[in-house]
Amino acid sequence: MAQVDALLNAAHPEHAIRVVNMGITRNTAADLAARWTSDVLELKPDWVSVMIGINDVWIRHMRPREPELHVELEDYEQTLDALVARTQPGVQGMVLMTPFYIEPNRQDRVRAHMDRFGGAVKRVATRHGTRFVDVQAAFDRVLEHLYPAAMAWDRVHPDHVGHMVIARAFLNEIGFEWPRGA
Repeated sequence: MAQVDALLNAAHPEHAIRVVNMGITRNTAADLAARWTSDVLELKPDWVSVMIGINDVWIRHMRPREPELHVELEDYEQTLDALVARTQPGVQGMVLMTPFYIEPNRQDRVRAHMDRFGGAVKRVATRHGTRFVDVQAAFDRVLEHLYPAAMAWDRVHPDHVGHMVIARAFLNEIGFEWPRGA
């Protein structure tokens, strides 16, 4: 979100846009829900964007012998749905973004699992009428030309190029345009 913040404020300084990234390493949707009031609602935002899910998926593959840590798709979707239902009445709008795995092979076990979680995000966005950003699709377009490690050494934690893919997808969804003469 640092790239989104920089681009919005460079193009439109007159709006004094404040972007706050409340993402925390290793958090799942349940962790996010536990801190939602203090980290989101108490800030009284005008808009809220949510991208969560990689840790919900990855934990199953990184720690397969610890099923008590695994997050079921239904639980993830219900958590996200509850957060949107709770938040939407108090904001101008919400943007839901899919989690992603920087892997072009859709049959890859982690990628296929991630795609199911992305489907849950799309269902929640459709149900609530929020804006929707398919971040995985944005990466898929770039993966036609770049090897995954060119954007993330582990296919999860993007480098500068990967972060710009995310920023571009987000900014396209909100209709960002450079002002004329800028």
